[in-house]
Amino acid sequence: QKVDLLKGVDSYERSQIADALASESHTSGAVIVKQDDPGDKFYIVEEGTAKAMKSKGGVESEVKQYQAGDYFGELALLRNEPRAASVVATADCQVLTLDRGAFKRLLGPLATILTRATEQYK
Repeated sequence: QKVDLLKGVDSYERSQIADALASESHTSGAVIVKQDDPGDKFYIVEEGTAKAMKSKGGVESEVKQYQAGDYFGELALLRNEPRAASVVATADCQVLTLDRGAFKRLLGPLATILTRATEQYK
C-alpha cells in the first residue's frame, strides 16, 4: 500500500500481486540491475535505498534515487528493451520482484500509468 502505483488497485488485485512477488536482498554497493542487460523483472523497493546510474560515453551519472515504496525496471518490460540504467543499492536493500509474465498479467491494466510515468526518465 506504500507504493503509489498500486494505490488505485483494489484489494483482490493487490493480493494477486502480493502472491506473485518474490523477495531479494542486496547489500550496499551491490548492482541490482545492470545497464544494457535484458530486462526480465520489475522491482519495488521494500527497505533501503538505491540509485540509478546511466553510463554514456564512458561517463557515469546518477539519474534517480529510490527509497521504500519506489519501483524500477518497468521500462525494459514495457518497451521490450535492454535496461536503460544500472541500479545500485546505496544501503542494504530489500526489493520485491515480479517476473516478466506476472508483470504483464497483473500490471497490464496499469501500463498506461506506467508509460506516462516513464516521462520522468527523459
